[in-house]
Amino acid sequence: MIDEFYNIIGNVGTALQHLIFPMLFFFLFAYLLKRKQAVTAFRTCLPNSIFNISIMCFNLIFISLISSHLKWLYSIDIGENLSQIWASLPEWLVILSATFCGDFIGYWRHRFEHSRILWPSHAMHHSDTQMSWLTLQRFHPFNRMSTLIIDTGLLMCLGFPPYALVANNLIRHYYGYFIHADLPWNYGAWNKVFVSPVMHQWHHAAEPAAYNTNFATIFSIFDRAFGTYRVPGLCHIPLGVPYNVGGNILGQLLYPFKLSSYLKKSKAPQAKSIDT
Repeated sequence: MIDEFYNIIGNVGTALQHLIFPMLFFFLFAYLLKRKQAVTAFRTCLPNSIFNISIMCFNLIFISLISSHLKWLYSIDIGENLSQIWASLPEWLVILSATFCGDFIGYWRHRFEHSRILWPSHAMHHSDTQMSWLTLQRFHPFNRMSTLIIDTGLLMCLGFPPYALVANNLIRHYYGYFIHADLPWNYGAWNKVFVSPVMHQWHHAAEPAAYNTNFATIFSIFDRAFGTYRVPGLCHIPLGVPYNVGGNILGQLLYPFKLSSYLKKSKAPQAKSIDT
């Protein structure tokens, strides 16, 4: 028990250390783009950033405590033929394929998170009104678990080797930091292929026209192919959820346990059909 406690504390400490590099990276970007306004922007998003780091630590502890019950995820029976196909290809191509397939899986998983059944656990992520790169850490533990099980489980069913799974997670994770950052960047013609920070800001916009749009993490081609792409320009619309999903960490952790959270059809953007 004591060893497990120290392992959990060690995991939290390691995760906090891994925030140092992206923190310096995005602070530099903010300074280059906003100069003195970067300090004001930092103060504005500080309360939400503290929330995001706090829920990140909570999720690490939660997942560490139940990790022994997830061993079945890594014993999924995968087809030998698929594994042999990936083994015959260059590693760079396998990593690219895993990332592409991972984003396709993530696109549909994300759309499902905006359906009525999963939205109450996904609402925490959208409750950040001052979106920054740290918003990527703002997830309810239920949402973290569903992402892990669906994304990793399906990639394993496709026979991808462990190194490709790790590469996919790292690439999509760090690119996720980038698209959540407060950067007024579009990619011009490349918007048709890749997700930009502005594109994802529209996903978090608190206006009906933005609901159920821009679900991909890396490849915007999925949103374009399935009719959910929308980037009308730079996003100057307020961000967040247009109703209360809990005023603090405890309130948002308890939000999915309330029956009323699943009945907000008239107010909730996510209550629309995912087929719209």
